[in-house]
Amino acid sequence: MRAVGLAATAAYLPDRWMTAADVAAASGIPENVIVEKFGLRGKHIAAPDEHVSDLAVRAAERLLSEAVVDPESIDVVLYYGSTWKDYAVWQAAPWIAHRLGCSRAYAVEYDNVSMGTPVALRAARALLVAEPEWKTALVVAASRESYLLDYANERSRFMFNFGDGAVAGLLIAEADTNLLLASHAITDGSFALQVKVPAGGSVDPPSLESVRARRHYLDVADPSAMKNGLDDVSLANFVAAARGALERSGLALEDISYVCGIHMKRSMHDAIVDALGVEAERVSYLDDTGHMSGVDPLLGLDRAVRAGDVADGDVVLLLAAGTGYTWAATALRWGHPT
Repeated sequence: MRAVGLAATAAYLPDRWMTAADVAAASGIPENVIVEKFGLRGKHIAAPDEHVSDLAVRAAERLLSEAVVDPESIDVVLYYGSTWKDYAVWQAAPWIAHRLGCSRAYAVEYDNVSMGTPVALRAARALLVAEPEWKTALVVAASRESYLLDYANERSRFMFNFGDGAVAGLLIAEADTNLLLASHAITDGSFALQVKVPAGGSVDPPSLESVRARRHYLDVADPSAMKNGLDDVSLANFVAAARGALERSGLALEDISYVCGIHMKRSMHDAIVDALGVEAERVSYLDDTGHMSGVDPLLGLDRAVRAGDVADGDVVLLLAAGTGYTWAATALRWGHPT
């Protein structure tokens, strides 16, 4: 099987930063709760005219410039960010590829939610393995879901950490460094209808009534049922996804060197760290960005690499979960294989 490596990463965050105090003022939740329980010091907010495609292009342009890559050499552009994009029924990938100058690229869409990074890397790796004429894949993700928040809706309060940003990654076939290993995912569809924007689809088409009722913002159908259900399975499924990816890679939990996950409340983050047996300083925590749909794990890796926190030979676990509900993990061996 062809070896596929993650050759480069880059990120883009909008200039505006919404502080924990700002979130507290908008929501009525005390600032200390936002900081200590939500684990949020602040988050970036896109400009009104800054859309998902714009965010993704900014991150990808930075990657192509830093890695000195000719856009015309890219074989695949895969968008895997938020499902809420510039237009309601529309593919972002072709437009992103065109704007970047990736004129030869096959543009494919994997617009998804918070489990995006591990599954997108799995999908892009599979494309490069299956198609021998393809050598490079550019994966891009963006989120602008801060604009889907209704801070007056207490049912959606666990999503008040949602912020905006983008990330990009370059995958290379026949690589000998930063090798993508195996992946694993678990889906429990019983949670599928809990988190959604209720109006705007075919079940509840847009109308004057739906706008007046504020049904075009993120909502939770039954917060108590969702919380109780997830409390029973979420930690175990995070660990099972991690263990599955590692075992398929010929590794174990004890081999993890660094974990890049999604932003979540501090208590769940700490529980995952303990369950995986990883030192807290070896796990990314994005308390200055909040949660950005599929962006988080690759942003965490980009930051860790730039800070020198990931060394040659380290096993990095990209771990995520998203409404639907899916828990997913992908492992990679940073640097040269040992």
